[in-house]
Amino acid sequence: MSTSDPTATPTTFNLQHRVDSADSTLANPRTAVVALGSNLGNRLETLQGAVDALGDTPGVKITAVSGVFETEALGGPAEQPNYYNAVVLLRTTLPPYSLLERANAIEDAFGRERTVRWGARTLDVDIINFQGVLSEDPVLLLPHPRAHERAFVLAPWLDADQAAELPGHGPVAELLAAIGDSQDVRRRTDIELRLPE
Repeated sequence: MSTSDPTATPTTFNLQHRVDSADSTLANPRTAVVALGSNLGNRLETLQGAVDALGDTPGVKITAVSGVFETEALGGPAEQPNYYNAVVLLRTTLPPYSLLERANAIEDAFGRERTVRWGARTLDVDIINFQGVLSEDPVLLLPHPRAHERAFVLAPWLDADQAAELPGHGPVAELLAAIGDSQDVRRRTDIELRLPE
């Protein structure tokens, strides 16, 4: 008995192969570097939540997560708690502004308030670099205009990618060496972030 029902007919369609290959064929994914920071609440849980939320974003695949670095607040009001900082490397088919919208939504989901410039925050999600994109739009400056001065960005970025380079400024290892010990950045070997499953 013949049937036109495709669910009753054997097929050679290989779903797993199609899913695996989609990452490399879908709309030419580009690389991006995203910095995370938190100095309020459960900092480690918040950073892991941000990593997971980025990983759950359609069109985003996280390729590496740095170790966690603890730093004193740089600028802003005095007497702030220390930050936990990390960097996430990803490939994405999203355009830069869509990735920014997602970053802002993740901040909002974790209760980020923007009342005090450089004030304490539950979560900071910053796009540091987006492959091949230069932007002078105040809404999204690319590459991030102060990344080369911030050890709390450079140290975790170098941890995630030893060959990292910041466009217009050079190798991240050299930028971090130039800052030296002027900013207190300590790798926390007792805690870590997980890549999304």
